[in-house]
Amino acid sequence: MASEFSWDVVGPMVEFAKRHAKFLEATIEAEILVPGVWEIPVAVRKLLAEKNIDAVVTLGAVIEGETEHDEIIMQHTTRKLMDLALEHGKPVALGISGPGMTRLQALDRVNEYARRAVESAVKTARRLREG
Repeated sequence: MASEFSWDVVGPMVEFAKRHAKFLEATIEAEILVPGVWEIPVAVRKLLAEKNIDAVVTLGAVIEGETEHDEIIMQHTTRKLMDLALEHGKPVALGISGPGMTRLQALDRVNEYARRAVESAVKTARRLREG
């Protein structure tokens, strides 16, 4: 699950996440792009309802602006993602950089955010399956 907004940051995150999932021998069942981070929760809800989906990785970048918009977007998006994970009993991994990050800071952390999100989703899903 990824946001198209700030694609110069998110595009490389998506590619690294795919390579890391393959390294961890995890199967990617679906890929969905949404316009922005704000739209991620509604798409996550749709994916979590699918029986063949064990976890969802969310990727995006919320870049700091001149207002507190980045903080509001992240607070509400992350809260809803946690609610969805609890509601469906499946992990939703957060690979969204921000708030308070400049574009350069987000670019410097592309691999770190993607790697951590994929590892979190895969490890948690496997441990939940093991029971």
